[in-house]
Amino acid sequence: MDEDDSPFDIDIALGDNCDEVDQSLLREAIVQTLTIKSLPEARIDVAVVSDDDIATINEQYLQHTGPTDVISFDLSDESDQTVDGQLVISVDTARREASARGHGVASEVALYAVHGTLHLMGYDDQDDTSSAEMHAVEDRVLTSLGVGPVYRSGSGSPDTSANIRSEKK
Repeated sequence: MDEDDSPFDIDIALGDNCDEVDQSLLREAIVQTLTIKSLPEARIDVAVVSDDDIATINEQYLQHTGPTDVISFDLSDESDQTVDGQLVISVDTARREASARGHGVASEVALYAVHGTLHLMGYDDQDDTSSAEMHAVEDRVLTSLGVGPVYRSGSGSPDTSANIRSEKK
């Protein structure tokens, strides 16, 4: 689908030292995730930032200390069927986790984009059942993108733990 014809408005802002981030893969990860549901439209703003920047946001909005991998802010009107939100992704965390998982930074950032977008779409990972469902969807999307699954088959657990957070504004 041509970007101009897409019902999805996705804006990506890269901070400093984001050379490994593949904006096309990042955008396509979000689009593929959004197509899971028949959404009439969506608007997602993405900021790829440093650990220092995401730690500040994490403390300010979620009252959690330290960096995390992705924070999603749901800006949707509850009466609307569209997705409207913001994703903040840490490229520094992506570098560490990608190294530990044995794949590239661009793939790890794609995982964070899929995960954060699923939160914006109403998915939850607060218990084992919903977490396993969410991780299965993530793996399907990542496999369709050629990245491949990140979670161990059937376990619902990542090869290393992720600290993915979501916040409704």
